[in-house]
Amino acid sequence: MVRLELDQVVMRRMREEDIEAVKALIKEGCEGTENRLILHILTRPLCLFILAVFSSVLRCLVHSFILALAIPVFLLIVFLKITMPRSTGVLGSSRPYWDYVGSSNRGTQDETLQNPYARISGKTPVTKPPRRRLGTKEKESAEKITPEREQTAGQVWVADCEGDILGCVFRESESRAGVRRICRLVVGSWYRRRGLGRLLVQSLEQKESQRGADRIYAHVPYPSKVGEVFFRKLGYLQLGEQTDEDDGEELKLERPERGFLGLPLTKVFYKDL
Repeated sequence: MVRLELDQVVMRRMREEDIEAVKALIKEGCEGTENRLILHILTRPLCLFILAVFSSVLRCLVHSFILALAIPVFLLIVFLKITMPRSTGVLGSSRPYWDYVGSSNRGTQDETLQNPYARISGKTPVTKPPRRRLGTKEKESAEKITPEREQTAGQVWVADCEGDILGCVFRESESRAGVRRICRLVVGSWYRRRGLGRLLVQSLEQKESQRGADRIYAHVPYPSKVGEVFFRKLGYLQLGEQTDEDDGEELKLERPERGFLGLPLTKVFYKDL
């Protein structure tokens, strides 16, 4: 078991040299999520009915019950595999995750989130300089960094401990005043269940509250029970659980991501700051 001291974690804005590490974290954190989403869609009553209809038609053509049952399922799985990354992207965002990561490193590079554990312990977190590849030269971006571009791209915050990226949290671009959205939270497999995810979310909540946010949303993959329990423990409620008029208005503005046949792929949780 890898030891983790939360007071030594620095939560900072993602830099350009962090992109590949963040992509690797996303790939690791999303492992199995796509398959669970596909299984969730395949087992919905409407989807089962459509598959049964196609199987009945094929039964008359191929004269094989097994092939008539397997072919529609196989074709639908292939279709979902091809289209699902485009429809979900960063969960809760229509932008593909690779483009999102590539553009979110723009803007202020030295911003950090407050770490309450560091204040309690009295220690000063230390970050090592990023590792550089030999034989490479730094390239200056030809694109002008503007506040408008930074706002459109959103933000990615990483948990840095002595130069290693242990986790990250994605904050979507500000589409409505006073509202923020967490569209992905990933923690490395060796550092889960240590409080790192909670530290990232709560520190981001504090930052956004100071910047004037009144409500924050979190999009969780539909079959993910772990993600649902995690956000509920942090005081989040699922959108639509309460019958408040304001909640009804928000349902029209903040909708879960949907995929094949309009089936929901995410659950939306919220918390008033």
